[in-house]
Amino acid sequence: MTLPQSMSETENPPIDAAESGARQPVVLQVLPALVTGGVERGTVEVAQALGEAGWKAVVASSGGPMVRELIRAGAVHVEMPLASKNPLVMRANVKRLEKVIREHGVDIVHARSRAPAWSAHAAANRTGAHFITTFHGTYNLGGFGFKHWYNSVMVKGERVIAISEFIAEHARRIYGLAAERIRVIHRGVDLTKFDPNRVSQERIIQLANRWRLPDGYPVIMLPGRLTRWKGQRVLIEALALLGRHDVRCLLVGSDQGRSGYRQELVDLIKRRDLTHVVHIVDECNDMPAAYMLTDVVVSASTDPEAFGRVVVEAQAMGRPVIATDHGGPRESILAGRTGWLANPDDPRSLADAIARFLDLSAEERQRVADLGQAFVRANFTKEAMCAKTLAVYREILSGAPVVAQQDWLIDPEQA
Repeated sequence: MTLPQSMSETENPPIDAAESGARQPVVLQVLPALVTGGVERGTVEVAQALGEAGWKAVVASSGGPMVRELIRAGAVHVEMPLASKNPLVMRANVKRLEKVIREHGVDIVHARSRAPAWSAHAAANRTGAHFITTFHGTYNLGGFGFKHWYNSVMVKGERVIAISEFIAEHARRIYGLAAERIRVIHRGVDLTKFDPNRVSQERIIQLANRWRLPDGYPVIMLPGRLTRWKGQRVLIEALALLGRHDVRCLLVGSDQGRSGYRQELVDLIKRRDLTHVVHIVDECNDMPAAYMLTDVVVSASTDPEAFGRVVVEAQAMGRPVIATDHGGPRESILAGRTGWLANPDDPRSLADAIARFLDLSAEERQRVADLGQAFVRANFTKEAMCAKTLAVYREILSGAPVVAQQDWLIDPEQA
């Protein structure tokens, strides 16, 4: 890394010194907050992996409940108002991040969200630190070109991590990102948590009682916050077309204040005579047990999912999945083998997929479950995600030539 004239080598030694054993590299991850979600979970997991590798992990955010996990992982947390999109605050965050980079001898700044990325990019430029990003979503383009410019900071990294091939193609097509700078690293699930053998009967029974689930009914679950694009209406209409009252459906997720949309769903359930079939339950704090209560998991998103963590978690728990045929699930499902893909915003297509699942024999369901678990273990683990991320860090520090790479998924039946 090239040091600016205002810095001495003792303040931030060159990378070759770090690699030669004089000290271990330091990575600063930057995100808005540590509240909940896939971005936050990935940040904590990578910080833990950095510590296990003997590196120093620093995270800057506006704080949140997950800070405790971060500290337990041995990382340093620096609190600053990185969730703000106020231009004056973002400008002040440049100086705050510059101070963190210098004090901790940061070698790589890894930005995971747009507003913090603008501050982090400027701070990295001022200090000579390497700058990389993770492109987590498609982001709204808006009008008049402003949003395109605002989003474009996510392709300014020396390397840009895309969380799926779908996102990589989006970054190439919309933002002109060169293929050689992209590293596709699919998200990973924690198999110590999402493991059927680790979920006790007591946890399952407790959840079934709380949700008042009767015995003997196949259970269909759509996990996800109650927001229109997650497709709860599509699933309700699909169940109405299916015309079966011998199933139970759970819509699991908080409305996050969207009481109007929640009432829309309640009204639609009544109009379709599905009051005894479809139940809206609040956000669940024991998703492994919820998956174990379920026979098939549905992701009916009308807009493409950047990755679709629910799809992978369900397969890890041995549950077949039905997802919309666009976005990340095209990569995380072996269509027709570990799950099914339905046409976007198409209740009839979704109803047909549910019917195909309900017609499976017990032996066929077991084969689907076994292959789904093997597929996740081969491709979508937390350990694989962290190892690939650290490999990108090492690539940056080594000064290796920038060349295009491909992240091939493994088909367990062909491996």
